[in-house]
Parts: sequence; structure tokens; C-alpha cells
Amino acid sequence: MKDHANRLPRIGGRLVALAFLLTLTLGTAAEAPPHQTAAPSSGDATAVATAIPATANAGIVETSITPAPPPAPPLPGEFDVEMFEAMAQMIVADQRVPGLAMAIVHDGKVLSARGYGITDVSDAEPVDGHTVFRLASLSKGFAGTLAGLLVNDGTLRWDSRLTDYMPGFQLSQPGAAQKITVADLLSHRVGLPHNAYDRSLERYVDYRTLTHKLADVPLKCAPGTCYAYQNVAFSLIGDIVFAATGDFYSQEVRSRLFKPLGMNDASLGLEGIESSARWAKPHVRGRGGWVSLMPKPTYYEVAPAAGVNASASDMAQWLIAQTGHRPEVIPAPLLATLHQPLVDTPYQTRSSSWRRARLDSAGYALGWRVYDYSGHRLVYHAGAVQGYRGMIAMLPERDLGIAVMWNGESSLPSGLLPTMIDRAIGIPSELTAWVDIDFDRPDAYYADVNQDAEQDPAAGSNAASATAAPQ
Repeated sequence: MKDHANRLPRIGGRLVALAFLLTLTLGTAAEAPPHQTAAPSSGDATAVATAIPATANAGIVETSITPAPPPAPPLPGEFDVEMFEAMAQMIVADQRVPGLAMAIVHDGKVLSARGYGITDVSDAEPVDGHTVFRLASLSKGFAGTLAGLLVNDGTLRWDSRLTDYMPGFQLSQPGAAQKITVADLLSHRVGLPHNAYDRSLERYVDYRTLTHKLADVPLKCAPGTCYAYQNVAFSLIGDIVFAATGDFYSQEVRSRLFKPLGMNDASLGLEGIESSARWAKPHVRGRGGWVSLMPKPTYYEVAPAAGVNASASDMAQWLIAQTGHRPEVIPAPLLATLHQPLVDTPYQTRSSSWRRARLDSAGYALGWRVYDYSGHRLVYHAGAVQGYRGMIAMLPERDLGIAVMWNGESSLPSGLLPTMIDRAIGIPSELTAWVDIDFDRPDAYYADVNQDAEQDPAAGSNAASATAAPQ
């Protein structure tokens, strides 16, 4: 049921003003992302910073940080972490998916960071809180955040032009490439048709070749004026990072995000996941059940779009930072900018049952989706590559963050996230049916809870007793 009384305003003029004010970072003279188009506004982010124009034309601003907001209210009693953990355990029972990892944080504290099920049906080991999963497009939030840190340093501007760093880059219309900004890349406003050259990437055409071939693609619109999701074009931000810093994108992510945030299991690329102490193999359906594979290397070619690997423990730290509790690493004004939608994505309100029921509007920010979830602002992203799926979300007004990753091509676990969001905002459980689990078996629920209570918090619940599926 949608709460239209609390629906977020979608007034274009107000949005442009808000986005301009929010495109601020500590100690910088960064300009607002240009070419903004209508998107949902974010009522709880507007007090993060104030701006006074330095000149009428330059767009240079000075920032003044307002006091931090009061602590978020406690989560409702129906937000039962043990119940969510039991639901995750039931999802991996009988290997409906091979393995799953989940992180839940609130008010800067880890409520849960655990694993469930097994890493590989052909060589079963339990998934725990340090088992690494491939994040796929959840990686885009790291790209946006890293770019923001460089804006914060004064190394980049949101309106820096791509061709200032890649002068040879071309699009099919003369002069179009020269209009693309950093903000356009990170918000999928390049002007290309959606998912340009993803199929070629899947066929092992290398990234550099595909960036040159973008010059052959007829444009959908002028850069900065419409939305179309990209992986190849989005990853041009990695080339900008290298040109601006002299360091490879992967090095910058490790030194500026993974290391200071204590994401000790996190890595980038195929070599990164394969060198992890414990990692979850991807799985696809076979005639006899799940079949494990080696990770497909193709989307690792586009590291900013899909290159990160991480564990539940890592994602808990990432969520704590993205909810504003690590300001020494990611300043709060920067988070407000990263999470401010720049372009409307209305199709997202129709793309699944929970979205159709709960979303009143949807937009894309800088590496993040932003939803109006029954009157509540939700910062979100999902990801999928062969054998892996994942979801991440933050509910700012509740200071809540959730991440779920799994290693099988199934949609079943995706219902966990809206179930938890519903509980967090007080939607009664009888109105929720997002997870197809028979949860009327109290013996199964309480047995799992009692057994889990004696395990290490990072261990996989009941994972040691899991067996491999038939081949």
C-alpha cells in the first residue's frame, strides 16, 4: 500500500536548487552536477550544507556545515534481526540457493554480519561473515564515492569534462563527447542507448576496444539530458581517475575506501576474488540442481561498474560509512551529494512486485538509485552477473543499512530486503509477502535461533551440516 500523503515532492525547479546546494564537499570549490533533470527530492538531506555563491557565473561555493541531526529513533519492535537471520537460513535450507551473506547495521552499529549455506555445491564449505561474494553492480556506489573524494580534494569537479582526460574519446555526433561530465558518467546520462555494448563485453571483447566502438553508436539523446543505464561507458570514470591521480582505479579504491574503512576481505577483479581466503563460487541451474562455475571474467573488465568483491563483514563497514558514521573517510556533505537523485527513472517503480506495491518514484544519483518507498527515502542498488546476485539499501530516516548477497541465479532472496524495510517503517507483517517461505513452522524458526546463539557471530548458521546438491 502506497502512502501518497507522504509522497516526496517532485517539483523540477526545487530539485535543481536542492541538487545545486547538495553538490558540496568539505573544503572544495566543486560545482554542482550540470544538466539535472527532474527526479525525486530528498527531504532529509537538505540541511547538510548551505551555500553562498562566490560569483554569479563561476558556480564556486563556500560551505557551512550545519549541526548533525539527532540520533535516529529506535527501530520498531517488529524489526526482529533474529527472525531475519532465520529467514536467511531457511532460504539456503534444501539449497534453494547455495549460499547467502547478509549485513544489517543501525545507528553506526553492526546488528548482523553473517553467512548462510555453502560456498560451492561440489566442494561444500560453510559461508561465514568473511566469505567473499562478487558484488556486480553494487560496485557502482564505490565508483561514485571515490570520484566524490577526488572532488572533495579538488582533484576533480563534478562538471569536469571527460575529454579533458581522454581527448581522443568520440561519440557519433560531433561535439557530443566534449559535453560529457563526471556527473553525467556516474548518473548514466551519457546519451547512449541503454547497456551499450554489454553483449559484446559478454562475448569477451575487451573494454578498450569497446570504448572506441562507442563512437559508432547512434545517440539516444544529447549528453546530460536523459537516462540510460551503462556499464562500459560508466567505467570511463576509471580512466578519469587514472588521468587525474596517476594511480590505477583499483589502487585508489583500496587506499581510499577499503583500507581506511577496515574492509579487510574486499578486493577488485578476478584475481582478487580467487586469492580470497574463502569465497563463494557462482552457481547456475543444471538438470540435477545447482552447478558451480568459475567466475566469468567479462564484467571484471569494467571495474568501476562491476569489479568489487566483498564479504558481509566488509559490507557492514561500507554501510556504516554510507550512513554517515565514518565522516573522517566519507564526509557527510559528500554523502548528501552522492545520494541526491539527478535524473528520473520511472520504470524502476514497475520492475518487480515489491517496487510496484511500494515505490512512488525512483531516480538515479551518483552510483546509487534513490526511491520513494511508501513515503520514505531509500538509497539502493542491485547487482547481477553470472552466478551472483546482490542488493544494498539505506533508509536514512531510520539510520538503517542492509546488504544481501547470494551465489545462485535465483530471485528468492531478493524478498528479504523489502521485508526488512517494511518492518523498519512499520508496515504490518500481514501486508508483506515478499519471501516465498512457509514461515508458519515455529519449530524450524526456533531451532535455528537456538543453535545460532552458540555460534560465533561471523559463522554461517547451520552451514557445517549442509551437503552438496546432486550433480
